[in-house]
Amino acid sequence: MRTHLCSSSYALLLNTLPLLTAPLCRLAMARNHSSKDSQPKVDKMQQLVHSDPSGGWEQCWEKGLTPWDLGQPTPILVDLHQRGALPKGRALVPGCGSGHDVVAIACPERFVVGLDISENAMKQATKLFSSSKSAEYFAFLEADFFTWRPNHLFDLIFDYTFFCAIEPEMRAQWASRIRDLLKPDGELITLIFPISDHEGGPPYKVSVSDYEEVLHPLGIKAESIVENHLAIPPRRGREKLGRWKRSICKSLL
Repeated sequence: MRTHLCSSSYALLLNTLPLLTAPLCRLAMARNHSSKDSQPKVDKMQQLVHSDPSGGWEQCWEKGLTPWDLGQPTPILVDLHQRGALPKGRALVPGCGSGHDVVAIACPERFVVGLDISENAMKQATKLFSSSKSAEYFAFLEADFFTWRPNHLFDLIFDYTFFCAIEPEMRAQWASRIRDLLKPDGELITLIFPISDHEGGPPYKVSVSDYEEVLHPLGIKAESIVENHLAIPPRRGREKLGRWKRSICKSLL
């Protein structure tokens, strides 16, 4: 039985806002995903999620109501990977959706697990990337982030599309799972979005302090929080890149 607003819900953060567009390098995609065209999908998606908390995300994939799906990797994540600025080892991308971010950072030095609660999302990701040259360096798994128990811990967790998509009262539980899944010296990378004052969701409004409130008590603190200089146009000024590390002393308590 599936529970929680997770997985595909993490993917919401990408483009569920009415101003959804693609990066400038994908002008054609921007035309197809204008705010005018995407807003009805966002409304329908929210209706499904609120009417069926346990299966709403699956229904979104079944009905093609996935306005959050950018159709390409997150630009800042690609940049960090290309500059060698990401931890090596094992990485986790919760709410990976169609899997673009997973494949973008998979390499011989980094095995990446893409996690999503939606069976249809995992089928799409597998269909898109099963023939990828880097297929041996990543895996897609249908599972609930809150109940999944992997055999290995992770050196890196990338969260762009989860925190703002779950119900705000679940954020402390999110932080506990992050702590449990990270190695003692592991790194959490978050794109903090949407920094706004809008009501309702998903996506729900977030702030840096919202992350600090649930992560600091668990010994996970930011080493840097900066503006995302590669944010797509409608998110500029409303999105920050946070890099968080576990405190080894705290994790040993």
